[in-house]
Amino acid sequence: MRLVSSAAYPDVALSVYVKVTALGARPEGCQARAATIASYLGLSKASVERGLTALSRPAPDGVIELRSEQRTLPGGRGTSALRSVRPMKRSEAFVWLPVAAAEDLTPRQLRAFAVIAFAGQMGIALTEGELAGYLLHHSGQKAGQPITAAAAGEVVDGLETARWVAVQRRAGAQGRHRFVAHDIAPTGAPALGEPVADAASEADQECPQEPVDAVAEGSGSSLVGEGSGPLVGEGSLANEESPRTDSPDDGGAFFPSAAGEVPVVEAVENPADAKARTNAEGGLALRADEQSQLSPSKPNREKRSSGGGSPRSSYTGPQLSMSPRIYAVLEPVHWLLARVNNPFVERQIAREVGRQLAGGMDAERLHHRLTARFARTSPSEIRDPGRWLLGVALPRWGCGNLDCESGVRWPTGERCAVCEEVVADRRAEGERVRRAQRLAAGLCPEHGSQPGPSGVCGMCKAGRAAPGGPAQREVAGPPRGSCGECGCRIFLVGPALKDGLCKPCRTDTTALATAERPAAPAEAAACAGVGSMPCGREALPARTVCARHRAEELALTAAEA
Repeated sequence: MRLVSSAAYPDVALSVYVKVTALGARPEGCQARAATIASYLGLSKASVERGLTALSRPAPDGVIELRSEQRTLPGGRGTSALRSVRPMKRSEAFVWLPVAAAEDLTPRQLRAFAVIAFAGQMGIALTEGELAGYLLHHSGQKAGQPITAAAAGEVVDGLETARWVAVQRRAGAQGRHRFVAHDIAPTGAPALGEPVADAASEADQECPQEPVDAVAEGSGSSLVGEGSGPLVGEGSLANEESPRTDSPDDGGAFFPSAAGEVPVVEAVENPADAKARTNAEGGLALRADEQSQLSPSKPNREKRSSGGGSPRSSYTGPQLSMSPRIYAVLEPVHWLLARVNNPFVERQIAREVGRQLAGGMDAERLHHRLTARFARTSPSEIRDPGRWLLGVALPRWGCGNLDCESGVRWPTGERCAVCEEVVADRRAEGERVRRAQRLAAGLCPEHGSQPGPSGVCGMCKAGRAAPGGPAQREVAGPPRGSCGECGCRIFLVGPALKDGLCKPCRTDTTALATAERPAAPAEAAACAGVGSMPCGREALPARTVCARHRAEELALTAAEA
C-alpha cells in the first residue's frame, strides 16, 4: 500500500508495478522493454518510462521499489534490462490486485480500485471523500493536493461501468454507499456508450430460451437461470390475482387498520364533500368552512415516478398540526418556519422541540435560545430555513452540564467555568501551533513578521525599548522628593533626609508625639537594709526597705512582743 498512500508516486507507477511484478513471477524474470510493457497496459511509452523512473528513485523514506539490472552482450550490444521489485516485509500493509485490472483500468482508476479493495478486506466503511484523499493532483497549481469528492465519484462511476466495482447505493451505515471490489476480470461487459438493452438482446440471440417441454419429466423446478417461475408471459405463481396495490395513486388500495381497531368493511362518503374535493384545485386544502386556502407548508410541486408513469404530488398526507406549547416556543422563528417547503422537515422541527421539552428543557429557555440565535443571524445568510433551524437554532451549545447554555449557566447567568477552561485550552493550543508554524516558516513567533538582519523584527525592537519612554531631563539644584504625609514636592535637605517630611508635617508630628507621650515615672528608692547591711533591691512603695527586709522587720517585731 506504499504506492497507493504515498504522494511521491504518480498513478501510472502502480500500473507499472503490478505488471512488472506479474512478469517477474516467470522463471526468466521481467525482461520486457518499456515499449512492450506499454503495449500490455495500453499506455504510451513515455508514461511507462515515467512510472519506471518514479519506482527506481528513492522515496522520501529512502525505499526503492524497483531495481533494474543493465545487461550487455559479449559483442557490445545491449539487451533489455532485468527488472525486479523489492521483496515486502511481513509487517507491511498490502492488497492483492488482479493483473487484468491493471490492463483494463486507467492508472487513476487502478489506484482507486486498490483503495476500495484494501478497505473491503479490512472492513472499513469507505466514503467518496476519504477515497478522494488518496487521489492527488500531480501537476498544475494544485499539485500534491487531493481531488474533490465529486471527482472521486466520477472515478467510482468509471469503475462501476467497467464492472470491476459494484456500488450498493445507500446500503452502508448512516446511508453511505457500499463499494464491493471484484477480484476476477469482468465478462460480457458492454462497450463504452453501448446501451445495455443491445447487449441483452445479443445474449438472447446467442442463448435462446428452450421450450418448457425440454424439461425432464418429473422435475418440479424450472430451467436453470430462469428464476422461480415458468417462461415469461405465462402469468405469476399467485393463486389469486388482485388489482389492488399499495400505491398512493391507487384509490382502491387496501390499507390495514390500526391494531385494536374494528376494520371498516365499506367506506361511506358524503356526496357534497366528494364534490367539493373534486372541484378543489391542486395545492389547496379544504377547511371546515368549505373554503379553499393556500397550504402554508409548500407550493404545489409534482414529480414523476422512476418508471415514467403519470405525475403525482410529492406529499399527499395530512397537514402538520402543532401543539400550542410547541407553537409558542417557535414564535421567534415563525417567519422562517413559514418558508420551510418540506412537510417532513416541518415534522422534524416539531419533533425536536417536543423531544427537548419532554427531556426537561424549559420552554422559556428554548424560546430565548431561538430568539438570541435568530437575532445574531442575518436572514439573507439563511439559505435553507429548515436545515438552519435543525442544525443551528435548536441544538444546545455548551459543555456536558445541562444548565450550560452557550457558556452561560441558565439559572444564575454566570459564566460556565468548564467552558472557560475549554476555551482557554483551545486558545493556548492554537497559540502554540501558531508559534510553531511561524518558527517553521522563519518568521517572528510573536508577531509573524519577517525578522531583520539582527534576527529581531521591528515590532519586537519597539517593544524592547524602555517602557517609560525617553529619559526625563534632570533639574538643576538639590534632589527633590515627595512628602511621606501629604505628598507635596520637597527638597531633600536637612531634616527631610531623615524623616522624608515637609516642615508643616514635621511640626504637627512632633507636637502630637509630645502631647501623647506619658509622664516618666519617679525613680524607685533603694532599700536601706537592716542594721549596717546594705541592700541593692528596690524598696517597697511607702517603705524604706525591700520585701525581704520588711519580712525580717516583722519577724523581729513579733519576737520582741
